[in-house]
Amino acid sequence: MDEPADDIKSIASEMEEDQKLPEPIPAGLDEKGPNQDAHADGGGVEDKKQAILHACRTRDLARLRALAESPGGFLSDDLRQQAWPVLLGLPPFGTDVKAEDDGRDGHNGYSSTTSSAFSWESLPRHKDEDQVQLDVNRAFVYYPKNQTDSQRQHQKSLLSDLILSVLRRHPYLHYFQGYHDIAQVLLLVLNPPISTPNTSLPQTSILLSHLSLLHIRDFMLPSMTPSLAQLHLIPDILRHADPLLYRLLSLTEPFFALAGTLTMYAHEVPTFSEITRLFDVLLARDPCFTAYLFASLILARRDELLSVEPDRDILHAVLSRLPDPLPVPIETLIANAAALERKYPPETLPSWKKRVSKWSVLKTARRKPGMEGIPPGSIEDAQQYFEKQVRELEWLEKRDRARKWVWQHRRSVGMAGMAVVVAVLAVLLRRAGENVPSGTWASVYLGYPGVLPGSVAEGMAWLSGVLRGLWP
Repeated sequence: MDEPADDIKSIASEMEEDQKLPEPIPAGLDEKGPNQDAHADGGGVEDKKQAILHACRTRDLARLRALAESPGGFLSDDLRQQAWPVLLGLPPFGTDVKAEDDGRDGHNGYSSTTSSAFSWESLPRHKDEDQVQLDVNRAFVYYPKNQTDSQRQHQKSLLSDLILSVLRRHPYLHYFQGYHDIAQVLLLVLNPPISTPNTSLPQTSILLSHLSLLHIRDFMLPSMTPSLAQLHLIPDILRHADPLLYRLLSLTEPFFALAGTLTMYAHEVPTFSEITRLFDVLLARDPCFTAYLFASLILARRDELLSVEPDRDILHAVLSRLPDPLPVPIETLIANAAALERKYPPETLPSWKKRVSKWSVLKTARRKPGMEGIPPGSIEDAQQYFEKQVRELEWLEKRDRARKWVWQHRRSVGMAGMAVVVAVLAVLLRRAGENVPSGTWASVYLGYPGVLPGSVAEGMAWLSGVLRGLWP
């Protein structure tokens, strides 16, 4: 295997000599997307406002998603109060819909906003509440501006209530640092001014529950593995869009994108108007769109990155500063990301097939072309996907521990004895995992119905079959 220094020299040499690689997607973008004329519908802002309101009233999701992606997005927070809930399968704020308060029985709606309907305080304490309080204490740094200390403290109290109401109603969710950044944006957009009675907080809580389970569910699992799997979509996109830049960035792992993707960029973008504009499109598009958005950010910094010394630590430091400040106008960034997804849909990316679970929110929420009008799934379905992915993660953890044990003891145990050990482990793991992934060594063992090898030769042949499943 080549030393890292040799890899770096090779990359540097290619950067100097290779002039024949495809050009990256330019800032102006390739073809015009289907939604890029939406801003001009009717000839002005007022016409677009009426189009947004009409799409909300009629629950026209295809039209609303097109308007979200068009220049300017939803234009104002007043319109976002109507549009964001609809994108998450809920009625616009202020709609009188009789349904369960958080959709856990499959209903997607609001109930009465009286205190009795919102009595989350009596529910058992969530295990992550101490961390929530630490993060809330650090909230509202960039926005809103010109608040007094008492106003800011009141906002922090509301933010804490908002987050805890979701976690206590859905105790299986695991809080992550940065979740408060997402909740903060929702609170500021969807809640009324602090001088008015706080009647919208229950509705905001329901919306945050839907966002948590229908958009960022992978980040709220007990393991970081699904979150990290999403990051590997970014280099896959770059491999298609700009092979030279991909080769340079292959010197480092894509962990530089974690803070941005984890928080829907709310932790990284300090300007309120820009982050709300990004939320317009992130809520409208499939959850995988966040990876295309980060790839668009990287491509917008192409010249700067190619001028950097090809060193993994330096590259990581430069990339970790993205996206602040935004390298291009936000509308250009969004349009470029949409073009990337059209050109290189996630189904064509290796990591989508190899790393992303079939229970991941990236796949369960994925809409095929022409299905833009399909509403998001229910909270009930999302919870079932969550539970299945948890079981899958538990099984994979047991499998990895068993792999490690087998490898560490490969010399101290004879081959026939090792075959017996592996067989026993396979049975135990099979009993422990309800949804064992196909092609695993446990299923290989189950192909031998109760028969253990009778000789060393048979044991070696059998173990060879087991190991083919163990190390695919």
